Amino acid sequence: MGAQGPSAADEKARIEYELRGKTLKVYLYVLKQGKPVGVREVQRELGFSSPSVAYHHIEKLTRLGIIEQDNLGNYVLTKKVDPGILQAFVNVGKFSLPRLGFYAVFFTTVAAAYVIEDYSFLDLYAVVGTVGAAAAFWFEAVRLWRRKPF
Repeated sequence: MGAQGPSAADEKARIEYELRGKTLKVYLYVLKQGKPVGVREVQRELGFSSPSVAYHHIEKLTRLGIIEQDNLGNYVLTKKVDPGILQAFVNVGKFSLPRLGFYAVFFTTVAAAYVIEDYSFLDLYAVVGTVGAAAAFWFEAVRLWRRKPF
């Protein structure tokens, strides 16, 4: 019986482990460009100190099988991956927004509508509940936005 290769779960875990920090930024840049990119372009656009730093992260992505070099020496995306941190964001056009932001907007709207509509008959528990939920979701959305990997 021959040795088997890594399972899909092992491969996904390995990619998630490797796809962090600057390597993740390079992946996201190549993904958003939608066209071949060069090492110096990556270095310039992402503010890396030298082309060798950009090349190091490009090589990591190449070893993972996510990008490959074309005939002109540029790099193109070969496989889209879904790193765990990105699951907390949703793309709206060219913007990536925290999913929790939508809940924050929802509860803020509900709280404002409740206060405006039933101003004379406010229930303390309803106000505290909706305002508290809105505050908690805003706090978490802003915290996630500050940690965003791109």
